[in-house]
Amino acid sequence: MADWQSLDPEAAREAEKYDNPIPSRELILQHLSERGSPAAREQLVEEFGLSSEEDIEALRRRLRAMERDGQLIYTRRGTYAPVDKLDLVCGRISGHRDGFGFLIPDDGSDDLFLSPAQMRLVFDGDRALARVAGLDRRGRREGAIVEVISRAHETIVGRYQEESGIGFVMADNPKIQQEVLVTPGRSMDAKPGQFVEIKITHWPTQRFQPQGDVVEVIGNYMAPGMEIDVALRSFDIPHVWPEAVKREASKLKPEVEEKDKQKRVDLRHLPFVTIDGEDARDFDDAVYCEKLSNWKLFSGGFRLYVAIADVSHYVKVGSALDQEAEVRGTSVYFPERVVPMLPEELSNGLCSLNPHVDRLAMVCEITLSKSGKMTDYQFYEAVIHSHARLTYNKVSSMLEQPSSADGKRLVDEYRDVLPHLKQLHALYKVLLKARHTRGAIDFETQETRIVFGAERKIAAIKPTERNDAHKLIEECMLCANVATARFLQDHDLPGLYRVHDGPPLERQEKLRAFLGELGLTLHKGKEGPTPKDYQALLEQIQGRPDFHVIQTVMLRSLSQAVYSPDNNGHFGLNYEAYAHFTSPIRRYPDLLIHRAIRSVIRSRRETSHVRREGATSMPKARIYPYDEAALEQLGEQCSMTERRADEATRDVVNWLKCEFMKDRVGETFPGVITAVTGFGLFVELTDIYVEGLVHVTAMPGDYYHFDPLHHRLSGERSGRSFRLGDSVEVRVMRVDLDERKIDFELISGGSKSSGRDSGSEENRPPRKDGRTKKGGDKAAGSRKEEVSPEVRKSRELKKALLSDAKSGGAKKPKRGSAKPKASGKASDKPDGGASRKRKAKP
Repeated sequence: MADWQSLDPEAAREAEKYDNPIPSRELILQHLSERGSPAAREQLVEEFGLSSEEDIEALRRRLRAMERDGQLIYTRRGTYAPVDKLDLVCGRISGHRDGFGFLIPDDGSDDLFLSPAQMRLVFDGDRALARVAGLDRRGRREGAIVEVISRAHETIVGRYQEESGIGFVMADNPKIQQEVLVTPGRSMDAKPGQFVEIKITHWPTQRFQPQGDVVEVIGNYMAPGMEIDVALRSFDIPHVWPEAVKREASKLKPEVEEKDKQKRVDLRHLPFVTIDGEDARDFDDAVYCEKLSNWKLFSGGFRLYVAIADVSHYVKVGSALDQEAEVRGTSVYFPERVVPMLPEELSNGLCSLNPHVDRLAMVCEITLSKSGKMTDYQFYEAVIHSHARLTYNKVSSMLEQPSSADGKRLVDEYRDVLPHLKQLHALYKVLLKARHTRGAIDFETQETRIVFGAERKIAAIKPTERNDAHKLIEECMLCANVATARFLQDHDLPGLYRVHDGPPLERQEKLRAFLGELGLTLHKGKEGPTPKDYQALLEQIQGRPDFHVIQTVMLRSLSQAVYSPDNNGHFGLNYEAYAHFTSPIRRYPDLLIHRAIRSVIRSRRETSHVRREGATSMPKARIYPYDEAALEQLGEQCSMTERRADEATRDVVNWLKCEFMKDRVGETFPGVITAVTGFGLFVELTDIYVEGLVHVTAMPGDYYHFDPLHHRLSGERSGRSFRLGDSVEVRVMRVDLDERKIDFELISGGSKSSGRDSGSEENRPPRKDGRTKKGGDKAAGSRKEEVSPEVRKSRELKKALLSDAKSGGAKKPKRGSAKPKASGKASDKPDGGASRKRKAKP
């Protein structure tokens, strides 16, 4: 096949990308499928007619890449075969805290269930190939691991323990259940109970547990700040600056150089201000607004200036700063600690729009009509001078409570910028009305902040209030982001959009069924419900006692927003196109968008949507060298880092809340049911904002049946039901910091239902003898005798759990602690098999 290029469907693409092209992935897969059997690399070299050492090495690298990506498998005979020809499924491993797991296929097909025995070969997050081994007892496809393609974790974070002289580490991540044995002499003198990071040197097999070397002793259990140190490593969040990044950052001057201010639009005369939280340190955005004159017909309205830190001026494509920012993806905001995307020389210094200093900015200038409709926009490089660093609370006092003592003091202090703040407030009211007309969804969610006392111990958990200043800045940022998306479309630029798809059909159906039971409907057009339909329903249920319940179910029906080069609009905000422009200091997608805009500003392209002040034209490849394929990968990377940051901060907050509740075991609190499952109720404590689980065994003696349609657990005998949003009273039974779990016992609450909703006779499951109760005393007595042992067992379990919690949980071995000796019976071991001895490899 010396003329393979004539057969290659992607020959033109390969020729454009490489000086010496080789067969594309598509041709290799096609050829292996058509030849009828797997082939060794040497066979492929001969069949494709490759002769030069350079081509042969390039083919070797391509085959390895295809193997890594799950397109090919390298067989035990030393040959390559297409995965789909071997009926194998490629996907990502998702572990479960109970030991089993799933392989989530790349092709979107149904997940493969993985038994605990199979999960001992892999870790959560690994990519693997599996074959379908059959169906489990629930009818799910069950998988058997064939090959691990790539490992998600080179290191594991957990607590070091010793048993019988052998050290081991149990991962802090509950989805990883394997104990990692420590190579003898490689523990770095860690003490039992300390958190450590261990590097895996031997991966798990059917016969051996994973093994590794301790590379860092992180610190003592319960030490202040340990929760963040553990989360950074558990979630693989980069937090140490590479030396190359440090060198580049050290070369930056502390202030903007005069030469950099040249050939930019000079806006230093405009009274820009920044408005942020009390503890903010990096200031991405500054705003200024002026009212347009009314002397012409159809005139009037506003001109809004949104100045954003010009990060792309300093962070060049391909630099060490850029590469590290891409890997980090986003700044991570933990309680009272930030892990920034960029070094502090930039994030808090040269790029931050600090007050009373000159700063470089990328400005979005927007013209809006009197009704808040965008009529024009321009982007340009500028130099600005922030006139004040304001906070949300200060601005709120000046605009909403100017007659208060605090308001009067602030009005006098900021009298120079107050008229412009009033213009911003006037614009906000117009934009808010336009938002309602557009039909964006406005969910009322409650955010909280943690207040620390001495030694980083929680003193209180308080709700945060959103005032007009928060909403004012939000509307200004929305305007700039919409203009950005329009800029990408108007100039046919590939870029990352912020995409929020509509609710999946399955969730829509569940939501409609839930609403139907309450006598409510969600309007459905030809393509499903619109954001306006959601907002109309929210307005309809305002004032209802079950408002928060309904809102929660509506919120859970929506998709998660992602970054993608394919613009599918933003459902929640009801925008046809939306992109992130306003936070390049802390979000990598915004930095990419700035580069896209600059590629047009620094070109000779004719457009009315940019303003140039004589800056030198630059090749697009130097500013914005991204095609659709590259942006697809970057979108996935940025979406992943965003989820990773969310999961890490959630884990830290859960740790802190568990720590907060450890001294409150045995106390009772009022709460609200926030979720209902088949195994119990999740309850959030009123005024404390801590959530825990009321397991079904910690509920009043009865058999409880889960009704997913009504989000309810109903007692079979008592008829008492517990619904999402019900008020209850609970007692704190147990706090498990290792698992980040809090267990409650139900004291009171729920409601006595009637008819079909109460779990009445016609809705109950049939008795074992097939008969139904007819109401006689004898039947009642018989039923009582059946139930009593279970009720007693439940009560005994509750008492044991409460007693255990009060005594510090001494009776229950913690994850990662030394286990009690097994009885030696096969039934005591996982899967009824032989015990797996701890035996470290040398």
